[in-house]
Amino acid sequence: MRTSRIAVFHGAGRPLTLESVTVPALREGEILVRNEYATLCRSDLNTYSGKRTEKTPTILGHETVGIIEELGPGAPATDARGLGLRPGDRVTWAVFAANPDSELARAGIPQKGPDLFKYGHEALTPDSTLHGGLADYCVLRRYTPVLRLVAPIPLPLLALINCAVATVAGSLRLAGPLHSRNVLIAGAGMLGLLACSMCRGSRARRIIALDVEPRRLVLAREFGADFALAMPSEGGSLRSEVTALLGAEPVTVALDYSGAPAAMETLLESLGTGGTAVFIGATFPQRPIQISAEQVIRKVQTIKGLHNYNEADLVAAASFMEEHGGEFPFARLVHDQFDLAAVNEAFEYGLESGAHRVGIRISGGS
Repeated sequence: MRTSRIAVFHGAGRPLTLESVTVPALREGEILVRNEYATLCRSDLNTYSGKRTEKTPTILGHETVGIIEELGPGAPATDARGLGLRPGDRVTWAVFAANPDSELARAGIPQKGPDLFKYGHEALTPDSTLHGGLADYCVLRRYTPVLRLVAPIPLPLLALINCAVATVAGSLRLAGPLHSRNVLIAGAGMLGLLACSMCRGSRARRIIALDVEPRRLVLAREFGADFALAMPSEGGSLRSEVTALLGAEPVTVALDYSGAPAAMETLLESLGTGGTAVFIGATFPQRPIQISAEQVIRKVQTIKGLHNYNEADLVAAASFMEEHGGEFPFARLVHDQFDLAAVNEAFEYGLESGAHRVGIRISGGS
């Protein structure tokens, strides 16, 4: 009988405990994966520190890559790109499992479906274990979008695909075609840096990154931004700086990954006629933002929001990393120094260091 180590989160302020559970028999449509590598998403760190609340006890971790160990009865024979699936294949998978026939799934937002199951976010119960990345194994539920990974890309970069890269891919889908458009990006953390590189890969005309930290602004230039500006303080304006950089050309895409109300207001003030703003970072309680309805109407602007992503975004994320991963220094964004036995040290390092991502090696691989 196989067993699996699991790093159990019991609540903020308490250390994770390494425990052991039996690997269950697979049910209809399920796949057993041996986890190789996981990165700690900012939401994992926020849960660990108490900034956000999660079901407990639980197994955190959803940015994960692993090897198929077993296909259950009725498991999918192909992945989201039509590639065959079999034991021994390296895969990643969406943060969610949801019935593709639900009304919301048909509308393109399965991640909000009524029967939603989220990896790294579910309660640990006797009948439901192995659903997080910080464990030796993960059982992929029925209706989980799965991607077979065949490109020779290091594990830390592959782990980023199924959350960070896919979320940015979703935000760019909502923004519309980027070719020859001017883009303003607020927040040069992991998502913002990925957005700079993905906008560059989509041949945006000019990319302007905003952040409050000078170090991040330097990184933004390395990841494809043409210009990097300090975020103005509350109530400040960037209009003159943006005009000096772009002249008469408007900003037609504005992307917020910071979650800061002032940043979103700055983006809207700088957005030109016909422009689209996409808000992604505000996933925690905060003050309401101020919007000029007259500006939105007269300039025919669009404001959209995104939480997580859909299957097409996951595919786009993998394709981007396969095609452009070698063009940018993504490996520098992951602190690759921990294994599962040092999971508490990994979380503490992530909180104290400000690293974009902390990587945890679960099992062998390169």
